Amino acid sequence: MSLPFFHPPLLLYALILLSLSLLLDYVYPFHRGFLLRVHPVHTCYIMSKKMVRPYAPRPYGVFLASTCLLVHVALLAILLYVASMLMVPWRLIAWFAVATWFLKTSFSLRLLVDLGLRVYETSRRGEWGETRYWTQQMVRRNVYRLDEEHVLSAAIESLAESLVDGFVSPLLYYPFLGLLGPYLQRLANTLDGSVGFKTPELCEQGWFSAKLDTLLNYIPARLAVLYIILSSMILGLDWRNAWKISRRDHGLTESLNAGHPISAMAGALDVRLEKPGHYSLGEPLKPVEPGDVERAVRVVTVSSIIHVLVIVLLLFLFYSFIYPILF
Repeated sequence: MSLPFFHPPLLLYALILLSLSLLLDYVYPFHRGFLLRVHPVHTCYIMSKKMVRPYAPRPYGVFLASTCLLVHVALLAILLYVASMLMVPWRLIAWFAVATWFLKTSFSLRLLVDLGLRVYETSRRGEWGETRYWTQQMVRRNVYRLDEEHVLSAAIESLAESLVDGFVSPLLYYPFLGLLGPYLQRLANTLDGSVGFKTPELCEQGWFSAKLDTLLNYIPARLAVLYIILSSMILGLDWRNAWKISRRDHGLTESLNAGHPISAMAGALDVRLEKPGHYSLGEPLKPVEPGDVERAVRVVTVSSIIHVLVIVLLLFLFYSFIYPILF
């Protein structure tokens, strides 16, 4: 059987590919050197930044995003095609090598967990300079201007939001679209992070990238709320408050999606998560403390495990009922 471009032809192959990519993410979370320079997120970010034209209109923003997406998808298709043209058994080995790398670059869990734990460890020891440094790796806002509690809040907010952007959302598309789904989601999220700003220079040309990212994360952001609630049950946290706060406060953020996981996390931890001047989610039943960051990391970890189990179930359903019809 010839290997399709983006879909593993067998359920077993799909499960092996998922397992290999998760393993690779665990053993190689920090990209550096050549592998950083060829990382699709890095190359897409650089390409989009070089294409930016200040005050350009929306049609140019559609052209910018489409060009970045097409170039990167074409690269993936070419590499998979070349792998599929090799002689057996090298064809299968090469296909798995290419596919594992690209699926791995579509999500990031180990890096997120490691950053969260570094924020926890440094803040627990009172090393707030280090805490701010590691938190700044996770968020856009300038944390060096924030007090200690708001620094911890920023880290927890990022853990909740990145659970969606960096893990739940890309993998959710894997059973249905194969490699193409996670890859496109990650590229769209990168474009939103490079040009999707509401500044006068970018608001028009970044509109399409921002809307595309919002659309792709719409269902995953709401699914993540259920994961956070289930994880809170398992970990003995306040799952009832997580449900209550997510229902009440999810619409208080400017982002259509970010408020869902952040408000659920605030409720689970019984804290208020606040971005000064923008939003305040949850009830301040207690101050935000370093231990809350560690608890948030555990919620993210358990939520990710639940999500992987859901993806495995979806793979079984897809390959049992939909794949035979399509292919």
